[in-house]
Amino acid sequence: MDSETAEEQESLAPPPGALGGPGLGGSPALGGRREPKKYAVTDDYQLSKQVLGLGVNGKVLECFHRRTGQKCALKLLYDSPKARQEVEHHWQASGGPHIVRILDVYENMHHSKRCLLIVMECMEGGELFSRIQERGDQAFTEREAAEIMRDIGTAIQFLHGQNIAHRDVKPENLLYTSKGKDAVLKLTDFGFAKETTQNALQTPCYTPYYVAPEVLGPEKYDKSCDMWSLGVIMYILLCGFPPFYSNTGQAISPGMKRRIRMGQYGFPNPEWSEVSEDAKQLIRLLLKTDPTERLTITQFMNHPWINALTHGLGTSSSNRWWCHRPHSTQPEYCRRTRTTGMKSRKR
Repeated sequence: MDSETAEEQESLAPPPGALGGPGLGGSPALGGRREPKKYAVTDDYQLSKQVLGLGVNGKVLECFHRRTGQKCALKLLYDSPKARQEVEHHWQASGGPHIVRILDVYENMHHSKRCLLIVMECMEGGELFSRIQERGDQAFTEREAAEIMRDIGTAIQFLHGQNIAHRDVKPENLLYTSKGKDAVLKLTDFGFAKETTQNALQTPCYTPYYVAPEVLGPEKYDKSCDMWSLGVIMYILLCGFPPFYSNTGQAISPGMKRRIRMGQYGFPNPEWSEVSEDAKQLIRLLLKTDPTERLTITQFMNHPWINALTHGLGTSSSNRWWCHRPHSTQPEYCRRTRTTGMKSRKR
């Protein structure tokens, strides 16, 4: 999610009480499981004009529970089949490990339009993307990267166990509970999520840097597209730039599409000279262009690189701390991504 200031988004934020009208009656239960509350969200929460971020389908505001004072995040979605699908899948996943938890869902009227309002736990620690940026020329150790990848994998394992493909796994959608060392990393933004059986997906929903090759084409695909995204994130954590990028300044260029489809990337020195072969092998197994050859989430979680480093069994070279990244001829990922294609898209 992209953080924005209150001043920049003041005109978009509804004033406190603006969502006070009751929703229209008779709507079906989301997912056949739960009904959103029909009374005003402002009965339970005090809304703020502070915008915490923007998701695929709507903005996220700060709010406070009136009785407890708990700070929460409120996502505003104009009611539509797509919005209800997002709520359904996030609700289904809520409570799973390393997944942002939903606290309440309301159906209210706002500016004569029916809205769905998702109240979630507030993730005070910010995005994984921001932590990558803050590292600058300092690399993550393999142990640090393995712990991050294990946490992301745990969330994906829960989703895939319920036959849900997230379809937008990226550092902007991975948030920390706090800024402390004991912060928990959690997955959010289910705007592209979809329930799937094998090869049941066809709509090309993606963020350019993280898109799997099969999503770019007309063929159907399945939840293995999330595994490709894990490979891209792992690559970025270990070197600071993505395996696939555009040389033209476009969000996704023809050349970038071709390299993704062909699986053309490398492990250039000096950035990769100190990275273990186990780590490189795991990336290769995730970035297989044929999704049937790609690791499943269970295989990923059982890979020696994940298990050895997260259980304290890594080698000294795997635990190396690089005080500074060597000078690189690769694109400055953290400087470029906000303006050249990190936004999710649906074509």
